[in-house]
Amino acid sequence: MNKIVRFLKPLMPILAAAYGFALIYVTAMPLNGNTQTIGRDLLSMLLTLVCIGLTLFLVNRVEPKLFPSSIDFLHNEPKKSVIAGLLMIAPLWLVTEGYIIYGLTSLVKEVQMESLTYTAAELREDLLASIHAVLLAPVLEELCFRQMAISPFLRRGAQVAVCVVMAILFGVLHGRNFLGAFLDAMVYGLVFIFSRNIWYSVALHAGHNMTATFLAFYCWLELGDIQMAKMPVIFLPDIKVLVGSVVLAFVGILLIKNQSVPRDHRNTE
Repeated sequence: MNKIVRFLKPLMPILAAAYGFALIYVTAMPLNGNTQTIGRDLLSMLLTLVCIGLTLFLVNRVEPKLFPSSIDFLHNEPKKSVIAGLLMIAPLWLVTEGYIIYGLTSLVKEVQMESLTYTAAELREDLLASIHAVLLAPVLEELCFRQMAISPFLRRGAQVAVCVVMAILFGVLHGRNFLGAFLDAMVYGLVFIFSRNIWYSVALHAGHNMTATFLAFYCWLELGDIQMAKMPVIFLPDIKVLVGSVVLAFVGILLIKNQSVPRDHRNTE
C-alpha cells in the first residue's frame, strides 16, 4: 500500500487535472446542442451537483486515507466574515486582472478593444449560465484543481509548485482565456495554500464570476462603458466600476483583518 501511495503522490496533480477535465466535459455535454434551453441548463446543473457530491466524497473520505497530510486542509471551518470579505475583494481582482492581461498582451501585439454591449436576449442567456458559473462551477473546479491536487503535499514549496502546474492546466482548460484563467488559478491556489481552507478560494472564484455577471447588467442598463477584447479575453471597466471595486475591497479587507485565518507553519514531510 505504501509503495502505491508513494507512486501516486507525484502524479496527483495530473490525475486531479484529468479527473477535473473529465467531470467538466460531462457537465458541459447537455450544452453542446445548437440551441440553449432551460432544460439543457438544468440538466447541466444537475450533473454538476452529482459531480460535486462525488468529489466531496473523494476529498473527505478517500484522499485522507491515502495521504494523511490532506486532513490538515479539511479541519478549518470557514468564517462567514472572511467569506464575505473575499466576495467583496473579488471585483477589484477582476479589474486588476484585466489591466495585467492588457499590459502583458500590449508588450507583444496591439490589443483591439471594443465597447461591450448586451441585448435582452443575450442577457437572459448569460443569466442562466451565470447561475452555474457562480454557484456550482467554482465549487467543482476548486475541489478538483486545488483541493485534490495540492492537499496531498505537506511541504509549502511543493504546494506552490503544484499550484503553478495546476494553474497552467487550468489555463489550458479555458482555451482563449488562458492567461486570465492562469492568473486566477494562481491566486485561488495561493489563497487555498495559506488559508488551508478550500471554501475561501471557492468564495473568491465565485465572487470573480459574479462580478462578470454584474458587469453584464451594468452594460445592459447603459450605466457606463466596459471595454472588451476577445483574444485574449480582457475586460477594462470605466472609472465608476474601478472606484466602486476599490471601496468594496477596502471593506472586505477590514472584514478579513478582524478574523484570524488558521495557519500551519510546518514545512517538512
